[in-house]
Amino acid sequence: MAPRLNLFEWWGKETPRGTPVIVKMENPSFSIVEIGGADAAFKPVEKSRLKNAKQVRWILLLRASRAAAAVARGLVAAGGKRIKGVGAANEKLGKGKLMLKIIKLFLLAALAALALEAAAHFKGLHYYPEKPRIKLPRTSDDIEGLFRSIYAAWLDLRRQYLAPFLQSLSTLCVALFTIQSLDRLILCLGCFYIKLKKIKPTINGDPFPGRAAFPMVLVQIPMCNEREVYEMSISAVCQLDWPKERLLIQVLDDSDDESIQCMIRNEVTRWREKGVNIIYRHRLVRTGYKAGNLNSAMSCDYVKDYEFVAIFDADFQPAHDFLKLTVPHFEGKPELGLVQTRWAFVNKDENLLTRLQNINLCFHFEVEQQVNGVLLNFFGFNGTAGVWRIEALEDSGGWLDRTTVEDMDIAVRAHLKGWSFMYLNDVKVLCEVPESFEAYRKQQHRWHSGPMQLFRLCLPAVVKSKISIWKKANLILLFFLLRKLILPFYSFTLFCVVLPLTMFVPEAELPVWIVCYVPVVMTVLNILPAPKSLAFIAPYLLFENTMSVTKFNAMVSGLFQLGSSYEWIVTKKAGRSSEPDLLAASDRGVKAFHDDDLSPLEEQKGQQSVKKTNKIYRKELALAFLLLTASVRSLLSAHGLHFYFLLFQGFAFLLVGLDLIGEQMA
Repeated sequence: MAPRLNLFEWWGKETPRGTPVIVKMENPSFSIVEIGGADAAFKPVEKSRLKNAKQVRWILLLRASRAAAAVARGLVAAGGKRIKGVGAANEKLGKGKLMLKIIKLFLLAALAALALEAAAHFKGLHYYPEKPRIKLPRTSDDIEGLFRSIYAAWLDLRRQYLAPFLQSLSTLCVALFTIQSLDRLILCLGCFYIKLKKIKPTINGDPFPGRAAFPMVLVQIPMCNEREVYEMSISAVCQLDWPKERLLIQVLDDSDDESIQCMIRNEVTRWREKGVNIIYRHRLVRTGYKAGNLNSAMSCDYVKDYEFVAIFDADFQPAHDFLKLTVPHFEGKPELGLVQTRWAFVNKDENLLTRLQNINLCFHFEVEQQVNGVLLNFFGFNGTAGVWRIEALEDSGGWLDRTTVEDMDIAVRAHLKGWSFMYLNDVKVLCEVPESFEAYRKQQHRWHSGPMQLFRLCLPAVVKSKISIWKKANLILLFFLLRKLILPFYSFTLFCVVLPLTMFVPEAELPVWIVCYVPVVMTVLNILPAPKSLAFIAPYLLFENTMSVTKFNAMVSGLFQLGSSYEWIVTKKAGRSSEPDLLAASDRGVKAFHDDDLSPLEEQKGQQSVKKTNKIYRKELALAFLLLTASVRSLLSAHGLHFYFLLFQGFAFLLVGLDLIGEQMA
């Protein structure tokens, strides 16, 4: 059977020459490099393994494909230094061409309306929405008469066509906003009830009285080109407090950089020499992204000897007692399929972007995950820092690469099979959030396009499943429609389209409670799980509204299966969390690291006072300014200041448009 070719094939770049491989023809879609011992990485490949004619042909095809790719890269590099490829450039240009035209058209229309309003204001042609007709002063000047006629036509167009449509759209968005706000309020009340009653999962007695009673646990660390964080993640997992004979660690490396592969392989070898039961696996054909990586690892024969599997992404650092705080909850609960823990962020105070992300994620874990876990026994798996019962994974169909949210996919399928979930809010695993806006935007695009892909695929299965009606309603109406589709739709339409357009079409009014009061109340509720972030309430409110552009675009992309919905880009990590943890380990006397690993960190220990320059993105800043002026316009227009805010609004439109056009042309 030939290897599968799909939209994820860019993940599957060929492994550089010189890596020892074992080609297993029973499952030819996955060719594995596996280190089973301290010196296994350096053993030569036996020639007898290539005697099979099919194996020889398979390897020849892979080498031919790699050679063709190298030749193509050389030809492209010779054609120009900054051109990545004619085909790729044309494809990118085709994708952005329509968006560029829409942006230009919208910008020109906004500037034309601004210029018309400004000229009318200085000529004394004032218009008030409460008066259906405007009386224009008479003059014998033909030019002045032509201008007044154009302005009168614009007012008629606004009143008869634009205002009714805009008012209907705003009414729809206000209704959706009200429903979503009620859902958010109910979640907050549920969290308050849990805190008041002190409801939380507990472990009764000693579930494992002896070493032989400890269940077999498999720990997986999927990674791809994680140069900055691989060492700290492997080091943290290798120090888990669990009987060594009942623990196996799999480092699932999908890196296509030979130098990174070598570093990770050496790190695995180093820990194996210390007595840790750890294995390095590298796929030659890396299809399916993270889901394909995990699925390949679960297909190993020795996995059948293990009962649970814990998953940690490359930047996660579990505490040494993580397994002892999570695995015992499975004891006596055969229906429990997943135990999810909370994330804690080591770089949450790095810059304004990380602070705002911390607000969102604190609400997600403290409120959404906790309430759904306690009251519904179901929530979306976060993809890492969780422990699965392997039987639940197999019963649900295993990892699938049909969407970019394989974690949510397996959670939904397990829920349909009747498995329950548990969330532990008190167990935290250190990780980091993206520090650059570009990395954050790509992450959010994947997180919001994937659920719409999944909704299209799993809707028939949800309807036909044997779970109760109210569970189906929760899954379809709340989990998917309200929180994954309606939320980005109304937030973008209401706050980034309708609200700014009311500046140019004052006949379409928005109630003040929608513009000011309810958003402020919802924002305060969002920040409550992170009370130290109350000082950032204003930038957070504007930031969330501007980010709705990215989220809405991702939602539409996933819902209609557009090309960008299949993009799976590994989030860039900074590896900052490794420094304090290495130093702390050194202070504790842990001999897990070499002296040369710690020496540069000791030198940097006293350099924490150096200030870093944060990047400001003009497009998001300009759009935030646009929304701010649109919000206060309704409060100050009665005092005759409408024109001046309209002028500021026009400049904001100009900044947004120019920045977007520049981005599209780059």
